[in-house]
Amino acid sequence: MPQAPDIQALKQKAFEFRKEILETLNLAGSGHPGGSLSAVEIMVALYFYKMQHRPTDPKWEDRDRMIVSKGHVSPVVYVTLANAGYFPKEELKRFRKMGSFLQGHVHVKTPGVEFNTGSLGHGLSVANGIAIGAKLLKKSFRTFCLMGDGELQEGSVWEAAMTAAHHKLDNVCAIVDYNQVQENGLISDIKNLEPLTTKWQSFGWHVLSVDGHDLSVLIAALDQAQATKDKPTVIIANTLKGKGVKFMELQAGWHGKAPNTQQLKDALEILERV
Repeated sequence: MPQAPDIQALKQKAFEFRKEILETLNLAGSGHPGGSLSAVEIMVALYFYKMQHRPTDPKWEDRDRMIVSKGHVSPVVYVTLANAGYFPKEELKRFRKMGSFLQGHVHVKTPGVEFNTGSLGHGLSVANGIAIGAKLLKKSFRTFCLMGDGELQEGSVWEAAMTAAHHKLDNVCAIVDYNQVQENGLISDIKNLEPLTTKWQSFGWHVLSVDGHDLSVLIAALDQAQATKDKPTVIIANTLKGKGVKFMELQAGWHGKAPNTQQLKDALEILERV
């Protein structure tokens, strides 16, 4: 793990990842751009700064584990894994194609994926189980869990939150992609989560609320999470659904809609101007 991250290089990765996500979705003709675009900086900070992992040895015993609980954002996961070296980037062209290991929701047949996800509300429980196992085995690896904000409306998330606090799982770091929009509209209209920071604190968690698109701030939060002992940490990453493409931002209609050829062209031009 580098001591002094190259923020400009990480920002460039985030820019390239957004382009590749959109191109991948366009080729497939389906998928989820909104939540994928909002989680880009989170994934960049994890895989290219914080996490201990070996792309050439995906089952390395001492690797940090990543559970992508909101498994529908597979485009950002696959683009990240391909760029990290888990599989050739050429495979992105086969996303959601018959016979491809890059399915619509993340799946263990994909190198670098730890657990099948897609049915929301399960990931944090899985992360807890892995973290408890690590403590029993006296292993130092950590477990990260990326969750969606709409997912926090699931009761199972809060059961898992109680479990992690009870067992003092300081080797768990949950990250909420708080992009304000779920499948059918604004979070605040469908089932308001606020006061979200207070909720997590009341469940016994160390809580960090940050700008989820500021890589310097994200990295500092990840470092602080690792330094926190005797309780789990949740990073509430305040993000923007569809970040970087103005006509997708905060639009629920882009939850499961791929850009067509003209929309892809328009989106790439917008990204170039940002």
